[in-house]
Amino acid sequence: MTSQPPLPDSKDVTAIMEDVAAREIVPRFRRLADHDITEKNPGDLVTTADIEAERDLARELPPLAAGSVVVGEEEASTDPSVLEALAGARPVWLIDPLDGTNNFAHGKPCFAVIIALCQAGEVRAGWIHDPLGGLTAWAIAGEGAWIRESGQVRRLSAAAPAPVSEMKGSLGRGLRKRLAAKREAGDTDTPARMVRYRCVGQEYMDLARGRLHFARYGGRLKPWDHAAGVLLHREAGGFSALVEGRAPYSPRPGIVHGSLLLAPDTNAWDALHRVMNGV
Repeated sequence: MTSQPPLPDSKDVTAIMEDVAAREIVPRFRRLADHDITEKNPGDLVTTADIEAERDLARELPPLAAGSVVVGEEEASTDPSVLEALAGARPVWLIDPLDGTNNFAHGKPCFAVIIALCQAGEVRAGWIHDPLGGLTAWAIAGEGAWIRESGQVRRLSAAAPAPVSEMKGSLGRGLRKRLAAKREAGDTDTPARMVRYRCVGQEYMDLARGRLHFARYGGRLKPWDHAAGVLLHREAGGFSALVEGRAPYSPRPGIVHGSLLLAPDTNAWDALHRVMNGV
């Protein structure tokens, strides 16, 4: 059995996230020069804020958990082999220093910092910070999900189950268009309210606090995008699984190719899956 060291105090992790965001991200918002923005791949932007925030988080987080290592999005983009650490026994800080980079680079106030602490393929804790809103949500496996807002801490609860037609959720553009076409053709058993923030961190916070009923993410499921959010949603009472095989999502030493569906509970998941399957 893998030995699991004590978890760090969540307040210490939150303090580091908030400090790094205030120092490296917020001052650069809507102040990026041309040389501050580059492309990792066509359309996949990275900014100076991403790089500097990851550097600081990678330096400051490991002392909080003995023997831990770091897997950061920007490092993994240049050296995918670092993802192999997720298969090992040591605690891994999984870092998305600036989720929603395209929003950030275009001056849209919808981005987040995401951190998960993983070990042996399990997510032990996760944190999501909204630098502009001053919100931080976190979850500890088996201990619930929480948010600090306006200085007050409260427990999070996912949305209550509802008929599919009354649910609001996040879907990719193609699936949104196909479901909207079905609804316009008279099929009322489809979601009426479909959105996409282009920032999964913000979406996961809204899933965990009941502002969104569901979300579906497909294609390349990157661990730094989903590890913390899936835990946050689960600890808030929601249910999620990979569409292919209905297996639970877990961070792996690579990028999962498939689709992840999140819903209020198992019955809602099944209903949403029936509506979306084959559309």
